[in-house]
Amino acid sequence: MRTDARRHHDPQVRGFASDNYAGAHPEVLAAIALANGGHQVAYGEDDYTGHLQRVMHSHFGPTAEAFPVFNGTGANVVALQALTDRWGAVICAESAHINVDEGGAPERMGGLKLLTVPTPDGKLTPELIDRQAYGWDDEHRAMPQVVSITQNTELGTVYTPDEIRAICDHAHERGMKVHLDGARIANAAASLDVPMRTFTNTVGVDILSFGGTKNGALFGEAVVVLNPDAVRAMKHLRKLSMQLASKMRFVSVQLEALLAKDLWLRNARHANAMAQRLAEGVRAIDGVEILYPVQANAVFARLPHAVGERLQKRFRFYFWDETAGDVRWMCSFDTREDDVDAFLQALKEEMAR
Repeated sequence: MRTDARRHHDPQVRGFASDNYAGAHPEVLAAIALANGGHQVAYGEDDYTGHLQRVMHSHFGPTAEAFPVFNGTGANVVALQALTDRWGAVICAESAHINVDEGGAPERMGGLKLLTVPTPDGKLTPELIDRQAYGWDDEHRAMPQVVSITQNTELGTVYTPDEIRAICDHAHERGMKVHLDGARIANAAASLDVPMRTFTNTVGVDILSFGGTKNGALFGEAVVVLNPDAVRAMKHLRKLSMQLASKMRFVSVQLEALLAKDLWLRNARHANAMAQRLAEGVRAIDGVEILYPVQANAVFARLPHAVGERLQKRFRFYFWDETAGDVRWMCSFDTREDDVDAFLQALKEEMAR
């Protein structure tokens, strides 16, 4: 029996739940179609993955090597495994994605101990790192071997290059390596108005989880090795972790489409600008408090819980802390000014009830 594909959603509906809700950018879809047809060698020996390496060099220098993977959790787990021994531990912020939103994958799939630190704004500092950076010779304690930071953070804040340099210098002095979870690295670069290398390999980051999905890709991220001396057996770890795509050209060509020119930056700048528009409107509404500096594409706010529940029936978004009434509103590369304005109007109406 023949069945024809048909659209099952209204493409005009947009929410503020996650930048993962957005579709793929048309230029990315066009790139996938371009890579289709004919035969290409499987498992990363294709022409598109080869060209992606040259594109990555233009952003992160000639020693950078990209290993495309399926998703962000896979990128993080593979990257952290590449930096650690079986007895190793990873220091991270308590709010880090690897601790809060990856279902225990670093621990259960990577066999890693996460040593978490509470932070006021999602950002680690050398002083905060030292709360967990001890006991290397204590066989009763998992050995701190890696500091993992997120740029931008899970709370929407952005590290400056100097802040990351201080973290890298501090970690390296103590024999640890540095991983950067860059699921939204493009938004951070757009916010800082600097090249991505300025706050990664230039300041000492050893390995990067490069995010594409939240910035217009259909699927796919990459582990980017910035310091070849810091890692080992990346190819084997990627395969062992079930992150080796057979038709890798379709992951690589998406990252190429984002990075070869300025699509990654255009998308990120637009998402950030929409978050600023949203934040400006929210600040004018009595009874709604913005919780953290709006530096990328996220707005965290506190409002009466009942208002949040009613508003969720009109627009999709998530509570960040149900008890306190804290919410997170995310903007995407395809968020429109009209979307923001309609959301602000609905928020005003619900606050007035």
